[in-house]
Amino acid sequence: MISVVNVTKKFKGVTAVKNLNFNAKEGEIIGFLGPNGAGKTTTMRLLLGYLTPTYGEILIDNLDPTEDRIKVLRKIGYLPENNPLYQDIKVQEYLKFISEVKNANNLQQVIQQVGLSEVVSSRIEELSRGFRQRVGLAAAYLSEPPMLVLDEPTSGLDPIEQDRIKELIIKTSKDKTVLFSTHILSEVEDVATRLIILNRGEIIYDGVKPKGKGAVEKLFKRLIKTNDNIVI
Repeated sequence: MISVVNVTKKFKGVTAVKNLNFNAKEGEIIGFLGPNGAGKTTTMRLLLGYLTPTYGEILIDNLDPTEDRIKVLRKIGYLPENNPLYQDIKVQEYLKFISEVKNANNLQQVIQQVGLSEVVSSRIEELSRGFRQRVGLAAAYLSEPPMLVLDEPTSGLDPIEQDRIKELIIKTSKDKTVLFSTHILSEVEDVATRLIILNRGEIIYDGVKPKGKGAVEKLFKRLIKTNDNIVI
């Protein structure tokens, strides 16, 4: 469903991502990892057509996300890192607006699925960070897109809310392609079926998730330190 071939993105001569190559198919939950500045968010924005590759090709269901951006965006539910929301309106109003924009018919189902029934009459500015993240996820799930791109979906949440969001991703993603970034490596152990690790704009690992408690963290630290030529 996602094909990335030899993709490089430069900003005024600075290379953000370099020669990326990967594919993603239905049913995969891909943990997208890397230190700050590794190129994770840039890659996600390239997939969505927010950015255009300097070189290379991206296809989403055989569609170019730059040339066919509207068609591509209909296939992807996106939760950006900062989760921009209209703060001064009610949850129900916001999600109804997004639902109408997406021509979705699953609004009530998503509200229940994401656990927002008790706050639909509340203004978004009154919600906890956890509930605001749920609103962002609900917006991403509207219209039942076959792909989800989630940038730091549990960032800043307490452990209970983190668990709720993880459970939601697992429960609702069996027939989807999911790409999610995070700095919480234990979260990847719980949720992901595959790992892609970036460092300095390049993929340094693309493969199965290692088994065992703490195995993802060990792999991540070893690869980053080796890639940065740090002697330990």
